[in-house]
Amino acid sequence: MAAARCLPLRASPPEVAKAFSSSIPASSSSSTTTTAAASLPLRAAVPPSSGRRIPPLRCASSSQGSASPDIAVLLEVEGVLADVYRFGNRQAFNVAFQNLGLDCANWTEPIYADLVRKASGDEERMLLLFFNRIGWPTSLPTNEKESFMKSVLREKLKALEVFSASDSLPLRPGVEQFIDDALNEGVPVAILTTYGRNGEKTSRSIIEKLGQERTSKIHIVGKEEVERSLYGQLVLGEGIASSLDEQLVKEAQKAASAEKQRIAEEVASILKLSVDINAASKSSEKIIVTLRAGSEYVGRDVQNCVLVAGSQSGVLAAERIGMPCIVVRSSLTARAEFHSAKAVMDGFGGTDLTISKLLSKKWS
Repeated sequence: MAAARCLPLRASPPEVAKAFSSSIPASSSSSTTTTAAASLPLRAAVPPSSGRRIPPLRCASSSQGSASPDIAVLLEVEGVLADVYRFGNRQAFNVAFQNLGLDCANWTEPIYADLVRKASGDEERMLLLFFNRIGWPTSLPTNEKESFMKSVLREKLKALEVFSASDSLPLRPGVEQFIDDALNEGVPVAILTTYGRNGEKTSRSIIEKLGQERTSKIHIVGKEEVERSLYGQLVLGEGIASSLDEQLVKEAQKAASAEKQRIAEEVASILKLSVDINAASKSSEKIIVTLRAGSEYVGRDVQNCVLVAGSQSGVLAAERIGMPCIVVRSSLTARAEFHSAKAVMDGFGGTDLTISKLLSKKWS
């Protein structure tokens, strides 16, 4: 094809020790040893207004009572609450092209779908494939292609942030009823905004479409909420030196009763998981910390939280920490395979994902 004539245009160690010492009384017994923690996750939930102080761990109650179902739902935003890739991304790219004076660039639905498929959704690669096909702006030096693509992506993100706040980007059919059913059944719901492709601002604009009454009953877990969580402070907090491990272990070793031993196991679990996360990629670490923080806010163990994901990265992170995951397909993941997911659904309600299926664990 002939080239187009485009025109370019933290919590400190003493504070942590204090928090733990307030919840683990000293014991005179020196014979107690802590058992290695294998899978007990944190149960501490941090209220959004709590500042940066680490809360004490909450011990599990021995009374059963008529409590809410021992399950919680964590929801991703992009691809789950809204199909951003179908109703937002393509349009935002076209606005970016216009703003940069690239009259020759316009992505129709077939062009966009073809680029998504060939680039596996990688937006920089999509741009590379497209301009290699139609021709780069005529006055663009070869060594500036990368900076040019980054400028397009910046403009695209600005356009999407505006677009996501408008009525042009709808919520997925059935998602509001799904959330209402969960709340009516006493199932805590958290929405995760930290690791979407298009940033937290876009995610929060989409969440606002749920309405104030509904969102007031939901935990919104963003960057600040993750940093305030107990797990987030231990893993991400600045000033937490290796001596912190020794302090936590020392406090854990004071536990003398079965109740105290459970706390010690949770402390040991923190130390073990911190090592695991360091071995993961930066992106994976961010998602894992978010999932852990989400489980704190809803007050459920990780294995009793179900992640409703729209991204492969979320599925893989959930698998890493033993969190069940159900995928809701979007236009971006219509042909993708999710081997570690409990189920893959096309949407919400009817024969797809419902709260009754979650409660009965009938995934498909």
